[in-house]
Amino acid sequence: MSVYILSRLTIHDRLEYEKHESQFESIFSKFDGKVLSIDEDPLILAGEWEATRSVLMEFPSKESAFAWMQSDDYQRISKHRDAGSTLSSILVKSL
Repeated sequence: MSVYILSRLTIHDRLEYEKHESQFESIFSKFDGKVLSIDEDPLILAGEWEATRSVLMEFPSKESAFAWMQSDDYQRISKHRDAGSTLSSILVKSL
């Protein structure tokens, strides 16, 4: 069953965050996921949206999503994401 990861980020140090971003694709491409959307100017439909960036990714399974998230390579660059932004993220199942 496919799963989706939705992340909301508030970037407070663009230079630090870009260290993560510049290495992201080369690591992500080794896994079975697809980046469906990266948006810094979403249309807010309801409520408040304080994040400065949203990211939507699809994986064929929860296991493949966790394989990417827990990989040594991704853990190595995630320190730059954490230093440059505040992150909220959820994993949801497809129908």
